[in-house]
Amino acid sequence: MSENKISSSLEDYLEAIYILMRKHGYARVKEIAKLLNVKSSSVSEAILRLKSSGLVIHERYGFIKLTDKGELLAKEIYRKHVNLLNFLVNVLGVPAEIAEKDACAIEHVISKVTLNKLLEFVKKYTSTRS
Repeated sequence: MSENKISSSLEDYLEAIYILMRKHGYARVKEIAKLLNVKSSSVSEAILRLKSSGLVIHERYGFIKLTDKGELLAKEIYRKHVNLLNFLVNVLGVPAEIAEKDACAIEHVISKVTLNKLLEFVKKYTSTRS
């Protein structure tokens, strides 16, 4: 993400589009708004910014899809989220609702080095508990 650093908010939109694409093959403004609990106008603004960054393809009033570059970035954001959520819920015992919010906040700032160390810890922790 180094050369194309985008805001945490735009990362959330990318992740939402990725989740919806996995489910339906595409995303729509209304679905993204519902998933992120934001107004459709906010989604439309974000989509324009993501489109100008070459991360999404969107025809006005049509489907939204990730470009190859957007999908790569979205997968990384999603991977961080899932792994952090797993750690918070299954290792630390944080309630799911709180862990979901915390994972979403942490995924935007955690370094690759720290995330990898956390994953190593989880792997060791879960193998010793089996």
